[in-house]
Amino acid sequence: MSDTNERISKIVNDADVVLFMKGTPLFPQCGFSSRAVAILDHCQVAFDSVDVLQDMDIRQGIKSFSDWPTIPQLYVKGEFVGGSDIMMEMYEAGELQQLMAEKQVAKSS
Repeated sequence: MSDTNERISKIVNDADVVLFMKGTPLFPQCGFSSRAVAILDHCQVAFDSVDVLQDMDIRQGIKSFSDWPTIPQLYVKGEFVGGSDIMMEMYEAGELQQLMAEKQVAKSS
């Protein structure tokens, strides 16, 4: 496993919820990342984020790690969930909230 894959694996497995995004939750750098943050905020869950614009190895590596071509990418308890479109569909159907409850994800404070 490459160093980048090891780094990504550690990030994904060290937090309950991780959002790989462009920018930060307070200052997203694209509309899709902004929407992903808003969805997680509405779910009222605590999450970590990784700004892929700060690390080109992570930016490219996450795409092959998940076999998903776009960013943002959401992981819950080490499991890839999807990008902002999938997050929106799941949220609107109540499935994302259900997933967070089933996985016993900590609420945001």
